[in-house]
Amino acid sequence: MIFLNIAILISSIGFLYYGFECLFSQKMNDEFIRFGLSKQRVITAYLQLTGALGLIFGFFMSPLLVLISAAGLSLLMLLGFGVRIKINDSISASLPSLVLALINLFIAYRYYQQYIL
Repeated sequence: MIFLNIAILISSIGFLYYGFECLFSQKMNDEFIRFGLSKQRVITAYLQLTGALGLIFGFFMSPLLVLISAAGLSLLMLLGFGVRIKINDSISASLPSLVLALINLFIAYRYYQQYIL
């Protein structure tokens, strides 16, 4: 259980950080232009922030909210990993999105096991 709580903490802090970076960082703005997704930058930021807040609030109030948030963040990061592969980014540049996808997939799976089944 402690590993699951640490995963939620890491994911929520990471997505709060990246969400704000997407909104306010020129580097992230340039990255989204490089990805060919400049119009999706703001919605991506809001999805990251919403997912992070869902993990935090859900941890204290609603297991279903954690499950939905983690599943959504996992999907978002799998798509991000796919974009990086499509534009031929290096493995080292692509790996963080895959790791975050797997962390959130783990969170969603464990919450599904514990609270839904």
